[in-house]
Amino acid sequence: MNDPIRQLRHTLHTYPELSGEEHNTAKRIVRFFSPLSPDAILEELGGCGVALVFSGQAPGPTVMLRCELDAVPVQERSQLDYCSKINGVAHQCGHDGHMAIVAAVGMELAAKRTQHGRVVLLFQPAEENGMGAKAVLQDPRFEAIRPDVAFALHNLPGYPLGQIIVRPGTFNCASRGMSVKLSGSTAHAAQPETGQSPAAAMCTCIQKISALPPATVPADETAFATVVGAQLGKKAFGTAPGEAQIWTTLRSETDATMKKLTQYIEHIVHDAAAEDGLRVSIEYQDVFPATVNGAQAVKRTQEVVGDAPLTIPNKPLRWSEDFGRITATCEGALFAVGAGTDRPNLHNPDYDFPNALIQPAKNIFMRLISSYLD
Repeated sequence: MNDPIRQLRHTLHTYPELSGEEHNTAKRIVRFFSPLSPDAILEELGGCGVALVFSGQAPGPTVMLRCELDAVPVQERSQLDYCSKINGVAHQCGHDGHMAIVAAVGMELAAKRTQHGRVVLLFQPAEENGMGAKAVLQDPRFEAIRPDVAFALHNLPGYPLGQIIVRPGTFNCASRGMSVKLSGSTAHAAQPETGQSPAAAMCTCIQKISALPPATVPADETAFATVVGAQLGKKAFGTAPGEAQIWTTLRSETDATMKKLTQYIEHIVHDAAAEDGLRVSIEYQDVFPATVNGAQAVKRTQEVVGDAPLTIPNKPLRWSEDFGRITATCEGALFAVGAGTDRPNLHNPDYDFPNALIQPAKNIFMRLISSYLD
């Protein structure tokens, strides 16, 4: 294979790493960029992150492009010669393709710098668990590369190859994982009344959570909860249970509605637990704010799509993205690029990022950069 970008993408695909563990992926990115002589290379940014800086010929604004380093815990099911060699881990979200696109941008910037300003190429860690962007923003070195405007893209199966999907306002929903633990006390199964079983409270919580959203949420706004798992006691026929757990994913269009959902469910849980004198523990994981696109950044994106078909969805996409933490600090936009109507969905074991997207997506990024810096 003579194409260095495809070769990079296939290598990244073969050796995927999970969120927070992208050490070797980051090293591969640094090795790729070192011969291109960027003006600065920041390593271990917010953990495993890497930022490459390409300065223009004169001072000016900073444009940031972000892609993701991490893979997902999915067993790939393919016969590709670059299939994942890491058991139970694969780039079934296409982050290997996103990295290849940004690497292609880097090659072009190395050959011809912008007239002014600078471009920061951010290879962000831990997007899949919602922790990476926050860690990068909290890294003291981020201040030196803080952007005036930031862009990112995500491939999206189900849309024609190369179609651009973008909208102002919320582009991706807020979401979070909620873990509820109900604790009572065990008892002999022959004398369940002598213990405190969480069975009834667990069933009440599941029923009410599944009936969300509450009336306080606007009727036209996407907001719901999905019970993804529950566990009551153990398989011990002589013992009535004393503990139960419920795992739920909450999703909403806005952070304000997410706050309402969270408070509403917490009330449900505490009320149900109080009925049976149970103790309650609630924890949150995989917390993603809504990704809100700036109107000007979206307008600029729409202006540079060229011949690519453009779709402006009426509603935000339901899946979440931690790029929203970055667009909360500056003007910016996340847009999606169609990966084909006949391609398996993201996180599917048969999914594979289409190499045909690399060049057109790179061209859109380059036109965005030129619109600000040339």
